Amino acid sequence: MGDGDGWADCGQGHTHWGRFGAAGLLAYHHDAEGQVWILLQQRAWWGIGGGTWGMFGGALHSHEDAVTGALRETAEECTLDTGTVNVHGTSVEDHGGWSFTSVMGSLPERARVGPASRETRKAEWVRVEEVTDRKLFEPFARSWPRLQDAMKGLVLIVDAANVVGARADGWWKDRAGANARLRDDLKKLNGGVEGLPSGLFPFNRCFPQVVLVVEGAARSVADEPSDGVTVVAAPGSGDDQIVDLVQRAGPGAAHLVVTADRELRARCQAAGAAVTGPRWLLERL
Repeated sequence: MGDGDGWADCGQGHTHWGRFGAAGLLAYHHDAEGQVWILLQQRAWWGIGGGTWGMFGGALHSHEDAVTGALRETAEECTLDTGTVNVHGTSVEDHGGWSFTSVMGSLPERARVGPASRETRKAEWVRVEEVTDRKLFEPFARSWPRLQDAMKGLVLIVDAANVVGARADGWWKDRAGANARLRDDLKKLNGGVEGLPSGLFPFNRCFPQVVLVVEGAARSVADEPSDGVTVVAAPGSGDDQIVDLVQRAGPGAAHLVVTADRELRARCQAAGAAVTGPRWLLERL
C-alpha cells in the first residue's frame, strides 16, 4: 500500500480517491489501415462506477510524478507491458487542491491485455469512434471530448539555420559549432515541453520527438552523437527537407515546425503542419 491511498477533498467541494491526486493512462494504437484503437478498462462491479469503462489509473503517491504513477497503476491493474508505451503528453484536470492527470501514450501493436487485479473486470481495445457507445465512468466521460483528438505524437522540427540566426552567440564565426550547441540545448526538451501554441494539442505537457534539420556548412553535425535529438542533414535546401518530412508523416504524428522564414511557414502550413517562431523555442531552452 502506498502513501497516496486515501480520500481527499477538492476546492469544488468533491471528494476524490488519492491523497496526492490521481493519474491514468489513455493508451492507443494506430493500425496499418489508419484505425485508432483505445485500450479501456471495465471497472469491477464492487467499486466506484462498477461496470463502467474508462482508462486504467489510480492514486498517486507522494514520491512519484503523474507519468510514473499512471504507468504503475496500469501495470497493477492489467497485463499490459507498460515498458512498450511511448508517452506523448499529459493533460491535467485541476479541481483546486486536487487534480487528475491523463497520460496519453501509444503502443506499437494492439497486444492482448487482460485483468491483473480484482479492480479490473475486463480490458478491451475499442475503436476510437465507438468509445462513447460504452457506458463510461463519469469522470472519463467528461474528459473524453477534450482528449479524443490527442491520439497523436508531436514531432518538433527545428529549422536550424533560422533558429541559430536568432541567437546572438557568434554563430557566424562557426556555423557548425553553433548548430551543435543548438542540438545539445534541444536535449533539454526530453523532459517535456509546456506552453504549446494554442489549439495544437490538449496537452499541458508534451514529450515530442525532436528533429533538427541542418544544411550547408553545418551538415557534419548530423554525423556526431545526438542522444535524444534526431539530426537530419539536408542534401540540398533545408526548407525542402523540412517540407518533405512533414509530407511524409504517418497518421499517428502531428508536426510543429520552428522557423521565422515566411515562405517556409506558408509551405509547412499548406502541408498540414503547425508553425511557431524561434522565440517560442528559445524561451524553453
